Amino acid sequence: MKKLINSPDDVVTDALAGIAAAHPGLSVDPKARMITRAAQTKIGKVALVSGGGSGHEPLHGGFVGAGMLDAACPGEIFTSPVPDQMLAAAKAVDGGAGVVFVVKNYTGDVLNFRMAAEFAEDEGISVQTVLVDDDVAVQDSTWTAGRRGTGATLLVEKIAGAAAEFGGSLDEVAATGRRVNAASRSFAVALTSCTTPAAGRPGFDLPEDEIEVGVGIHGEPGRSREKIRPAKQIVADAMAAILDDQPLEPGDEVIALVNGLGGTPLLELYIVFGEVAAVLAARGVRIARSLVGNYVTSLDMAGVSITLCRADEELLTLWDAPVNTPALRWGV
Repeated sequence: MKKLINSPDDVVTDALAGIAAAHPGLSVDPKARMITRAAQTKIGKVALVSGGGSGHEPLHGGFVGAGMLDAACPGEIFTSPVPDQMLAAAKAVDGGAGVVFVVKNYTGDVLNFRMAAEFAEDEGISVQTVLVDDDVAVQDSTWTAGRRGTGATLLVEKIAGAAAEFGGSLDEVAATGRRVNAASRSFAVALTSCTTPAAGRPGFDLPEDEIEVGVGIHGEPGRSREKIRPAKQIVADAMAAILDDQPLEPGDEVIALVNGLGGTPLLELYIVFGEVAAVLAARGVRIARSLVGNYVTSLDMAGVSITLCRADEELLTLWDAPVNTPALRWGV
């Protein structure tokens, strides 16, 4: 294992110190393990809090800032944060209008955010939860009951974050987030495994000439192990899985996200995006907005996930709204 770390035990702590040094617009509390905006939440604004295991950067800490999250709770590598972290974050950013928890559908995250919501309610903070479960590859995995939460998390955090910034109520912001999740579908393919610092070796064995089709963001098994083939064919299979689950009609518009899993060059991600665009064009579906890059990663895993969100005018307006975070910035 070759990694730029000091010690496997200090990876998250050292990364938080780096985030604090790099982004003065954020407030990083290494002891409480939370990242918040440096500016206090406006009174009357709904706050958004998310979190999950580290190793998926820039998710979630990279999306804290104006127009997206108010706070993020990083757990250890691929390990859920604990309820005390989430409660501390909710208390830190509540502006009196309540807090929306954005939760990827992994069993530990779901249970811990549920407990944190109960604790927050006991302290007088109203909480609603948006569960993200966009992955169509499998119905259940070793980490989840039901579909996994993957790339659509970014879309939920951006669009619901804009709704909160525009003054939406707690019910309205949560409803917007759920609508984005319901409109989104994702599918991922891995070319290699990832190596966690603690393990020091690849999480699973994947021969040089094979790919994992439908892999999860922690390396959970997908639908099948298959031979490597041209990007055009891989994308065609991934798009078929997405479109079988959520058919799109001519004239539909989508937000398309081609997301690297951490170890894939941007050159290859753009090749994938070109193939996604060709499939959608053949169906008469317009890509209204797009994003290509590493946003919901799996450490150093080579591979890609594709997310499509069926969009309407309201969702596009919220998507276009200004955002100013370390990993997503426009309109400012």
